Amino acid sequence: MRQLGQILTDRGSKYAVSGVPVKNRAEIDAALKQLKRDKAYAKATHNTWAAILTEGGPTKGDDGEAGAGMVIVRMLEREELTDHLIVVTRWYGGKHLGGDRFRHVQTCVRSYLDAL
Repeated sequence: MRQLGQILTDRGSKYAVSGVPVKNRAEIDAALKQLKRDKAYAKATHNTWAAILTEGGPTKGDDGEAGAGMVIVRMLEREELTDHLIVVTRWYGGKHLGGDRFRHVQTCVRSYLDAL
């Protein structure tokens, strides 16, 4: 799992991004489990993720951040990147971000994609 670490902060919330090539749901689950072995990621408020699998199509998990997984899916579709899991992690800072949280997810995913 490639972890780029903290990408940005806003009103106390911190965002990080990670990713890894995957082939199926079992590999997604294993990668998420591996990420959460790191205590900081295990204590995160949200670990939102998505992947587009060659065998099975798009799959995502919002982890309580409704709609964020679909933001990642759309970005993966635009990049035509398949069989790759991207996880955006958020540590909630105590203030609601409203729609800004989706822009922050996009910023994190863009940082990851640019680093590939």
